[in-house]
Amino acid sequence: MSNTPAPASTALHAPYRAINFAEKLALIHDQWQQRVVAEMNDYQFKVVKIEGDFVWHEHAETDETFIVLDGHLRIDFRDGAVHLSAGEMFVVPRGKEHKPYAEKEVQMLVIEPRGVRNTGGEESERTAKNDLWI
Repeated sequence: MSNTPAPASTALHAPYRAINFAEKLALIHDQWQQRVVAEMNDYQFKVVKIEGDFVWHEHAETDETFIVLDGHLRIDFRDGAVHLSAGEMFVVPRGKEHKPYAEKEVQMLVIEPRGVRNTGGEESERTAKNDLWI
């Protein structure tokens, strides 16, 4: 046995403990500020609360998955929109310009590769810091 401490990523998360989305979301007090709850390979699972309009943006190098946990989300595209309710998901294809919108607060899980900026190549007041764990 070694006295070497566990790597930081392991030390942050107790093994064999379920991640409760409601508990994690209760710790978030700001809109549009994603927080990482888990990683799988190079992908991060992020919970976020949103309300209002986002910015038009795209992710040239990756798809982006939205899973609505609570509320109603609309994802606008230049040629249409998709509407999601709690329990539904949608994968935005890489390079597809889109803009999430929530009339009332939406709680959701976003899945994307580590390091992907939430506003793609755009910089705005909605740009969140990356790799913030909760």
